[in-house]
Amino acid sequence: MKIIVASKNPVKLNATQKGFNRMFPEEEFTMEAVSVPSNVSDQPLSNEETFQGAFNRAANARSIYPDAEYWVGIEGGISRNTTDMEAFAWVVIISTTLVGKARTATFFLPQQVSNLIDQGKELGDADDIVFGHSNSKQKNGAVGILTDNCIDRTSYYTEAVILALIPFKNTNLYKK
Repeated sequence: MKIIVASKNPVKLNATQKGFNRMFPEEEFTMEAVSVPSNVSDQPLSNEETFQGAFNRAANARSIYPDAEYWVGIEGGISRNTTDMEAFAWVVIISTTLVGKARTATFFLPQQVSNLIDQGKELGDADDIVFGHSNSKQKNGAVGILTDNCIDRTSYYTEAVILALIPFKNTNLYKK
């Protein structure tokens, strides 16, 4: 089975591979990483925009690279919740017959990071500035930095990939 991942970010590729392998251990998959637009802001600023970015990535990958069984879009986003800023991601998986979707857990960002995002920085750039890292969004991400890698970005996304695969594991319950 061929999976198109709508990102060349190694974290998203690893999370997708792990999620599919855990849900379908008897299957063999090949993955291809592609760059496609999300058609949303570089830093989505709401739950809705983040979901739309993940959906658009999967749908755009499907329209540009139709020769696959699955197309996966993963989009990280942030949202203001009263006075705090929360971080999360959406995963959307499309097949020829079904759509699976799931959101990661949410965690709240430190004020210094939130301030930089309010000034127009992306979360990964803000993390790099505050914590003195480089290219953290392709490594452990904010969740890894803040948990001292108890939860890294790959494992954080893997759980959501697994949850987005529920309709594909239970097709009799999710047929349209």
